[in-house]
Amino acid sequence: MSQASTSSGTTQSPAPAPGPGAGSAWAAGSTMFAGVLLLVDGILGILNGIGGIASGDVYAVIGRYVFEWNLTAWGWIHLIIGVIAAVTGVGILKNAGWARPVGVAMAGLIIIVNFLWLPYLPLWGLINIAIGVFVIWALCKEDRRSPSSRPEV
Repeated sequence: MSQASTSSGTTQSPAPAPGPGAGSAWAAGSTMFAGVLLLVDGILGILNGIGGIASGDVYAVIGRYVFEWNLTAWGWIHLIIGVIAAVTGVGILKNAGWARPVGVAMAGLIIIVNFLWLPYLPLWGLINIAIGVFVIWALCKEDRRSPSSRPEV
C-alpha cells in the first residue's frame, strides 16, 4: 500500500527515504571537519614555513635527493600554501561558494608538497597526505541536503 489515509479522508504519499549518507551526522559534519582540518593544517604550514625561513637549524640537513631545494625555499612554499589553506578553511567554515573548489585544489597541492617534503619530516608528511585525502573526499562528496537547509553564502 503506497498511500496512507489520514483522518480527513485525503491520501498522502509517504516521504521518500533519504539516500545513503544523506542527512546523517557523518555526512553533514565531514565538510565542517574538512574546513577545520584545512584551517589547522594551514596554520601549521605557516609555522612550518617560518621555521624553514628563519633558520636552517630547525630541520635536519639531508643528503642529495631528486626534489632537493634549500630550506628557505621550502619555508616560503609552506608559508604561502599555509596562508592560502588557512583562508580557504575559514571560507569552508563560513560556507562560501568559492571555498569548496579552492579547498579541493589546496588539499591536492598540500598532498603534492608533503610528498616532496617527505625526506625532511617523513611522519608529518604522511599525516598531512592522509589529511589532504580526507579533505578532498569530504569536499567532493555530493551534498544531498535540500536547498532550504543549506546556509546562505
